[in-house]
Amino acid sequence: MTTALIQKDHQAADLDVARIREDFPILGRQIHGKPLVYLDNAATTQKPNAVIDRITRYYTHENSNVHRGVHHLSEVATAAYEGARGTVKRFINAGSEKEIVFVRGTTEGINLVASSFGRTNVKAGDEILISAIEHHSNIVPWQMLCQERGATLRIIPVNDAGELLMDQVRAMLNERTRLLAVGHASNALGTINPIREIIELAHANGTTVLIDGAQGVPHLEVDVQDLDCDFYAFSSHKVYGPTGIGVLYGKEALLEAMPPYQGGGDMILSVSFDKTTYNALPYKFEAGTPDIAGVVGLAAALDYVSALGLPSIAAHEHDLLLYATEQLEEIDGLRIIGTARHKASVISFVLEGVHPHDIGTILDQEGIAVRTGHHCAQPVMMRFNVPATGRASFGLYNTRDEVDALVRGLERVIEVFR
Repeated sequence: MTTALIQKDHQAADLDVARIREDFPILGRQIHGKPLVYLDNAATTQKPNAVIDRITRYYTHENSNVHRGVHHLSEVATAAYEGARGTVKRFINAGSEKEIVFVRGTTEGINLVASSFGRTNVKAGDEILISAIEHHSNIVPWQMLCQERGATLRIIPVNDAGELLMDQVRAMLNERTRLLAVGHASNALGTINPIREIIELAHANGTTVLIDGAQGVPHLEVDVQDLDCDFYAFSSHKVYGPTGIGVLYGKEALLEAMPPYQGGGDMILSVSFDKTTYNALPYKFEAGTPDIAGVVGLAAALDYVSALGLPSIAAHEHDLLLYATEQLEEIDGLRIIGTARHKASVISFVLEGVHPHDIGTILDQEGIAVRTGHHCAQPVMMRFNVPATGRASFGLYNTRDEVDALVRGLERVIEVFR
């Protein structure tokens, strides 16, 4: 695997983006006869050859079920699967591989906590605290739990920049707050939340904390032990890995006390018609045949990102964010939604007199892929009084030239609709 780095005087390395782009075969495509400019990374990232080749190698040379066979292929597949668990543990600095549960993605990780931890610990009259800028995946499971348990869902407000009002966090935490669930970064606005401070405040109140890390892990170094979060969920496909696989990190003591999320094979030690004895962590939460190829593909993606270095990735993406913000602010009638002081590489915007879906359609004709709509964050749209936004989100392979292409594309939009 190439790391595509240029070292500079022992300082943090810069990314050789031109070289990196060669690792992503889809970036060589043309769309409607134009070079692909892929700016929809907050929805899903493209996959490097290292990931594609690893999945292909699994299916062509290693395919077998895990944990269930003594034959060679099963042993090889099991070693790869469990080796990937170790890769994830190191990537987020978990204390034990027992704390790494493979799930379908961030959404299932949150639902697992809502179902297992929530039903065990949340009672009538309790409160769950989330923010006003959450993805639907970090809203709906808690609404369902509160409705079932007779609990109350309370919402931390944000200012006009899209930043959480921290004085309200302090005021809203009380003896009834059983759980606080908040995103590491907003997929709709790019806001990076002060999760360390939030976790400290919650723990001082005796409140358990879940972090939705879907937009955190691709852009920021995450150390779950240093953060001291109780749960942290993220998705493979946001961090250059395959779809349909993700991770729930949970503190071992919490996971140990939680009942299984689903029943089936591999999450048991013994089964009779009288009684079932559950398996040890983390297998208690991994019922059925897992997405083995997805897991080894995720490990390959994390290895790829680690080789490039998250500090270098973050610096590159921040440069793109600043450059794109400056360029877009020069466009007449364009307004950026979400101007937090600390942002991931996401820019949501509206263009006066043009519906976001029309923006997306014209940009697509120019080969430019952006997201338009409510981004699975309808309460955010309501908070900022817009029906939808256009969203450009950057990854490690994007360039300033692609930002310039976006600006030219938006100028074309203006020509068409004005």
